Amino acid sequence: MKYISTRGDRTERGFSEILLEGLAPDGGLYLPTHYPRIDAATLARWRGLSYAELAFEILARYIDDIPPDHLKRLVDKTYTEEVFGTREITPLKALEPGLSLEALSNGPTLAFKDMAMQLLGNLFEYELGRRGEELNILGATSGDTGSAAEYAMRGKKGVRVFMLSPHGRMSPFQQAQMFSLQDENIHNLAVQGVFDDCQDIVKAVSNQLDFKRKYRIGTVNSINWARLLAQVVYYFAGYFQATKSNDEVVSFTVPSGNFGNICAGHVARMMGLPIRRLVLATNENNVLDEFFRTGTYRVRGSAETHETSSPSMDISKASNFERFVFDLLGRDGARVKQLFAHEVEKTGSFTLSKEEFARIAEFGFVSGSSTHADRLATIRDTFERCGTMIDTHTADGVKVARQYLEPGVPMIVLETALPVKFAATIREALGREPERPAALAGIEDLPRRFKVMPVDAQAVQAYIAENC
Repeated sequence: MKYISTRGDRTERGFSEILLEGLAPDGGLYLPTHYPRIDAATLARWRGLSYAELAFEILARYIDDIPPDHLKRLVDKTYTEEVFGTREITPLKALEPGLSLEALSNGPTLAFKDMAMQLLGNLFEYELGRRGEELNILGATSGDTGSAAEYAMRGKKGVRVFMLSPHGRMSPFQQAQMFSLQDENIHNLAVQGVFDDCQDIVKAVSNQLDFKRKYRIGTVNSINWARLLAQVVYYFAGYFQATKSNDEVVSFTVPSGNFGNICAGHVARMMGLPIRRLVLATNENNVLDEFFRTGTYRVRGSAETHETSSPSMDISKASNFERFVFDLLGRDGARVKQLFAHEVEKTGSFTLSKEEFARIAEFGFVSGSSTHADRLATIRDTFERCGTMIDTHTADGVKVARQYLEPGVPMIVLETALPVKFAATIREALGREPERPAALAGIEDLPRRFKVMPVDAQAVQAYIAENC
């Protein structure tokens, strides 16, 4: 299995090479040259596997430059009951007939990002040890990616983390999770802007190829293919739990900001998983919802990016979206480069042709958006009628999922985080405090270690150089 860039560079690279790279040299994102198709016999065999066994089967189809016994050891080390608190790893919970939650927030930082980040930490340590090299990870977070990455990488040999976050825009719990870490290899940089500013800095630094090579810059954001690949696994796991035979179809609803989580569903569908619909749910920052309704992708500036009660989706420039557009346009790298490297960068938007827009239906995507009032109502209704407390992002998903329920088609909403991460909104909706694991009691009172930075890629580069 080899990988190519979405922007036309057809140079084929192996998995271990792109694992440590992030963006391709031409500024594009990596995708496999093809998606391995899973036949009916294989799908039937996979139905009885444990989560770790299923993960190995899927990952092995994309990773052929790590010996299979080594890869299996890394996967078995990652997906354990000890790490994720449950034997099923991602258990399904019924909310009402035809609608279920897939629990993805049982990991160390109580968010779905742990599902991939825990594996990524083990892959990085393995590959760097094999090469005798070090890596400086540069990332951006709107809330959950940062803590998941830092908890996965803390203490790992040969790895430093430089994590950018929007200063003052994460929930108090999210800030505390990240900033309370005192590990020497963890650096938190609070940028005086919004998430998109952080993400733009990561891309700008990654595109400085001399700096990137000199300081061995890698990424854990979902632009890293390995992270997205790990997320493919829980779509298969959710499908097997929601169905009794492989003749059935399901739909998934996914709260979406940077498009990585739902892009993993797109990959699973391209592999042959019987997914009828991929329902994209956004908050007031509805750039992606607008695209799937109109064919226009219009990036918002910082002033137009709303600060909401589902802050991990306060994103107006979705990095992973380019991967889907590449497939949508028949893998035409030149056309993708025109849209993203030229039209978006110069005008802030692009619009598909009628013929291109018509193809979206072939990929099963539909969308919807949610407001703060919707979130409060959905959290309250889900707690009172179903006895389940959900976080604000998952509430966006449940609200939109209910618009697309179909008789005979199970709808699975991907849970995003545990409610404790967004306690203020839970109190507003329910008039009570969300439960929190005993190990995280009083986390907001711990000493904090972080540095406030301007929206300036050169300042971030200087900080990295000084701390390597």
